[in-house]
Order: sequence, then structure tokens, then C-alpha cells
Amino acid sequence: MSFFRFLPLARRILGLAWPVLIAQTIAVGMMVVDTLVVGHFSTAHLAAVAVASGLYVTLALALGGVLQALAPIVGQHYGAGKYLRIASDIRQGLWLALFLALGGLALLLGATRALLALARLPPDVEAIAVTYLRVLALALPAMLGYRAFHAVATALGHPHPLMTIACLETGLHAVLAWLLVGGHLPGLPPLGAVGAAISQVVVTYVSLLWGVRLLLKDRRFTPFGFFAQWERPQAQAQKALLRLGLPMGISSLVEISAFTLMAIFVARLGAEAVSGHRIAANVSAFVYMLPLSLAIATATCVAQAVGARREKLAWGAGCAGIQLALIFSLVAAVLLYVFRFQIAALVTDDARVVAISAGLMVFIACYLVFDAFQTLACFVLRAYKVSFLPLCVHLVIFWGVGLGLGYWLAFYAPAPLMPQGAAGFWEAAALAIVLSSVLLGGLLLWVVRQRRCAFRRPTVKTR
Repeated sequence: MSFFRFLPLARRILGLAWPVLIAQTIAVGMMVVDTLVVGHFSTAHLAAVAVASGLYVTLALALGGVLQALAPIVGQHYGAGKYLRIASDIRQGLWLALFLALGGLALLLGATRALLALARLPPDVEAIAVTYLRVLALALPAMLGYRAFHAVATALGHPHPLMTIACLETGLHAVLAWLLVGGHLPGLPPLGAVGAAISQVVVTYVSLLWGVRLLLKDRRFTPFGFFAQWERPQAQAQKALLRLGLPMGISSLVEISAFTLMAIFVARLGAEAVSGHRIAANVSAFVYMLPLSLAIATATCVAQAVGARREKLAWGAGCAGIQLALIFSLVAAVLLYVFRFQIAALVTDDARVVAISAGLMVFIACYLVFDAFQTLACFVLRAYKVSFLPLCVHLVIFWGVGLGLGYWLAFYAPAPLMPQGAAGFWEAAALAIVLSSVLLGGLLLWVVRQRRCAFRRPTVKTR
């Protein structure tokens, strides 16, 4: 593909990516708000929030990953001009969100104490965490419903409302959490962590209602008639969503749990090691937002081109997105390596923690380009409706290499390596990401080659 042909595709991808990037970055502010507001209220309440919210987020993102199947399905129907199918897609997606929410609610409400028992919290902190998690669980139906809207909005190429909703959600949560946690409302006692949970429930339903309003009233969505008629759950449509979405959801669970377990294992190495690891992990999550946003935008362009049966355009969009991600990630990697000590010093004054976190950021700088490539390759594969094989790669690589090898390097590596401590996990994570990029890149090339062969194969006419 020529350079001049790359530019229009790159501009379109960037136009779709920047609202998603801002929306996701602002959404991170929800966690920052909880940390600041609850942290000033009580250390015990903050500890409860840290553990309970981690369980909720893990389950919510895994279930939300299942609903991401709507993105390639809607994108391909949009590219093919099958607009009536898109309306049915969102109705079936909302039914699936309801079914997933009921299952998630049953798990969170019925097994709250069993889940929190794994953390071995002090009794007073566990009591706070139990109440917090049970209240926060009520946000799950709204969160999953909004994820369905999120997938459809990006698939149709209209991500700007997501940015607006994220600003509203975070701003409203900041005010409401401050009022409820500290008891700043007249006649209402301080609610602590439970106040933060109530605030999250309220703003999540506000976001869902705003999304529904856009589907009903906004001219970008009204032509599709999403709620023009009543539609029951359809077995065939639900199977199609689950067939594509379950591997996506499990992939999300694998990635999240890999880093969660890594943090648990690193905690054995002492406060300084886990603090340095936490800073590096937060930096890694922050810089990951850029390739993730580009991946979502690229997948939208690829899915629409596939639906229109424009295979060359689909491949061109995939290449454009990958090139953009590599360029931006290379710049980010250089900046991260150069300013790693300054970044760590923004978070802590402890010289030992700064040294540990800055040392771990070197691994992030080394694997950042590979991480961007494997993220783009995975999302482009999903745009082609290929999700099971990427799941297999993630299972083997992130759990087998990332966690398994990392645990061995951290605690049991013999001479001349010797146990590496926290660095062992990051060494294994870097190796896992490199291997994942190679495997997913090879899989993407194979899928595209197979599609091109099928597209060019002449059809046999029969009498």
C-alpha cells in the first residue's frame, strides 16, 4: 500500500481513536476519585475499596468483554448496508447484557464473603468490603448495558458521545462521592466506602440512561430504529454473540488476572517491592490506553470494510492502524525510558521505591512496541470475527509464560540467574508479550491470506 493511500486511512483511524482515548483516560479518574476521597476518610475503608473493587472490576471487565462481540458484528453489518440487522443486534446485545448481569449479580451477592476470604482481610476491613461489594454489584446491569452501547457506538464510527458521557460520569462521581463518603449532605451521616459505592451505582445508571437517550433521539443513531419494535431473545443471535464474545471475555479475564496475580506474588517481597511494582503497573496501564484506542478504531474500519467485501481496504486499514500504533508506541517508549526516574518521583519520595519502579519501567519501554503490535493484531482478528485462536494464545502466553515463568524467575531461578524478585515477573511479561506479538501477527497474516484466497476463488455455476 502506497504512502499516499495510507494517509486517508490514518486520518480516519486517528479521528475515531482520539475520542476513545480521552473517554478511557477520563474513566480512569473514577478510580482516582475513590482513592482520594475514601483515602482521606479512613485507611481501613480504602483497604476495603482496594480489594473489593478489584474483584468487581475483574468480573465486570470479563463480562463486558463478552459484549464486545457486538463491535465486529455491527461493524460488518454497517459495512454491508444491513441496517435492519444492526437494530436487531443492539436489542439482542441488551438481552445478553441482562443475562450476564443476572449471573454476575448472583455470584457477587451470593459469594461475597467467599471471594473476599481469599484476601484474608482483618475482620473490620472485611465487614466494610462485604457491604461495599454488595452495593457496588447493583451497578453491574447498568455497566453491562452501557458496554453494549459503547460497542455499537464505536462500531458505527460515532465515538464522540463516549467522551462526553465519560466526562459527565467522572465529574458527577467526584461530587457525589465527596458528599456521601464524608457526610457532607445535611442530615446524612458519613457513609465511607459504602458512599463511594452508592455514587458509582448512581452515575453508572445515569450513563446508561444517557446512552439509551442517544439511541432514541440522536440523529446519528435514530435512522437505525433500535427500539422501533419489541424483540424477544433469539437463540441463534445469542449463540452467535456468545460464540464470538466468550473468547473475548475470557481473554480479558486472562490478561487482568495475570497482572492481578502478579501483584499478589510480588507482595511477598516486601512493601518497597510491591510499591515499586504498583507504580510501574499503573504507568503500564496508562500508556496502554493509546494502542488500545487505536486498536478499537482500527477494528471499526476493518469490520466495516469486511462487511462491504472490500478485502484490500480492510487489510489497508489494519496496516495503517498497526503502523500508527508502532510509531506512537516507539515515541512513548523513548520518553518513558528517558524520564522514568522523574515519573516515579512524581508518585513517591522514597528513593528505594523510585529506584525499583524506574528499573521496572525499563521493561515497559522494551516491550511497549511489541505490546502495541499484539494489541492491534488481536483487535483486527476480532474484526474478522476470529476470537478463539487469540484466546488460546493468551492462555498459553500470559498464564504459562507470563505467570509460570515469572514465578520461577522471581523465586526459584538457580545460578547463574538467581531469583530475580519483582524483575523476574517483568522479564517474563516482556517475553510473553514478544511471543504473543509473533504468534498473533502470524495468525493475522494467515487469516488474511485465507480470506484473499477465498475471495478470489471463482464460483462454479450449476444448471
